Amino acid sequence: MSEPYKYQTISGESTGEFRDRGSKFLAFAYPIATPDDVKRHLQTLKKAHPKAVHHCYAYRIGTDGLQYRANDDGEPSGSAGRPMLGQIDSAEITNVLVVVVRYFGGTLLGVPGLINAYKTATTEALANAPRIEKWIEKNVEIHFDYPAMGEVLHLLKQADATIYKQDLQLFCIVTAGIPTVHYELCVARLEEIRGLSIKPDGDEKG
Repeated sequence: MSEPYKYQTISGESTGEFRDRGSKFLAFAYPIATPDDVKRHLQTLKKAHPKAVHHCYAYRIGTDGLQYRANDDGEPSGSAGRPMLGQIDSAEITNVLVVVVRYFGGTLLGVPGLINAYKTATTEALANAPRIEKWIEKNVEIHFDYPAMGEVLHLLKQADATIYKQDLQLFCIVTAGIPTVHYELCVARLEEIRGLSIKPDGDEKG
């Protein structure tokens, strides 16, 4: 089986809603890149919905299957976060967070009812989300002298690399994600530039 070079994610925020016996489940889907993005979106939603009884969430980051979380936020164990994560995986997407905000309607739904509610709200939010395909990248930190800037940026552009951070002074530092499919050739060409050094910067992005 050949190595995958791209992954599916969402390119923007979306919402979904499900109601059952007075309870309202509002789902919010977000594209994310790090766990810090998760914290930021949760804080925003908790401020926007202070009277909600639960803020359950699930996310998956990366393509190695190792970075994920499912949180029930006080609902019975396995009744919220896990079904939500299951819908993210069924959609075959990553770098995605879904938060479902629940307003209690006065009637207990039971575990099967909760699983259905969180699953359905998540499914709707993801169905409404714009999908996009992105390159799986390896992150690098590139150090070089200012006169080499034009050549470095040209090689990164040729490789469809994403520039995440740049400090262009007399001595320059650029943090970039190079698509794995172009990685070896791009790095080989960069290393031909005199005085340039490359350091790995974390794991694959994607």
